[in-house]
Amino acid sequence: MANFVLVAGARLGAWAWDEVVPYLRAAGQGAHPVTLSGIADRRGVPAGQQIHVQDIVDEVEGQDLRDVVLVGHSYSGIPVGQAAERIGDRLAHVIFVDSSVPADGEAFVSAWPDGGAMVKASIADNGGFWPLVPAAHYDGQGLTDKQIARIVGGSTPHPGATLTEPAVLARPLDELPATYIHCLLAGAELSDDVATLLTGKHWRLVEMDTGHWPMFSQPRELAQIFLEAAGE
Repeated sequence: MANFVLVAGARLGAWAWDEVVPYLRAAGQGAHPVTLSGIADRRGVPAGQQIHVQDIVDEVEGQDLRDVVLVGHSYSGIPVGQAAERIGDRLAHVIFVDSSVPADGEAFVSAWPDGGAMVKASIADNGGFWPLVPAAHYDGQGLTDKQIARIVGGSTPHPGATLTEPAVLARPLDELPATYIHCLLAGAELSDDVATLLTGKHWRLVEMDTGHWPMFSQPRELAQIFLEAAGE
């Protein structure tokens, strides 16, 4: 049995996986959605990049999980990629869902065209948090109005330090057994670092004809990709 540890992107808690979890459990697999510090029902808990990494490691070790498939969506690919290196032989696979990937010494905002200046300014203007975005931000992503309303209603401001503090990698990321899911409606090309990782023997690419939030727009299809990636 695989144990899927599911971490959603910025502003989203464990609740974001509510429609994916039943498909995984129906297939006889473990499903463990995680809310990172400072978000959703953990608002008010201090959070930084390494705290988010430790949140994921604590979920794995605290429940003594084995055959772990770590799943990181969007921002959370950065802490998930680091946590994957720290859980040793508990790890079976890593799945990056239309996500950022960590680079040693680099922060989430480092890859932004302006070096993250706009994000940092927004964080400074909003009490240390990356603020919420309007419903229009989710247009054109294969989501229904009801799904957009659910995302907007459940989102909470994201702790800014987690976006500006650097990742710490102990070894090359291309050594991890990994699947990268590219959501085509999101409109972005694969980043150079992801494209390079996909040339290695341990990484493979899966494309989905949906937007950046497939856990809402195509939960069954996403769960099936997870199961196939884990060899289940």
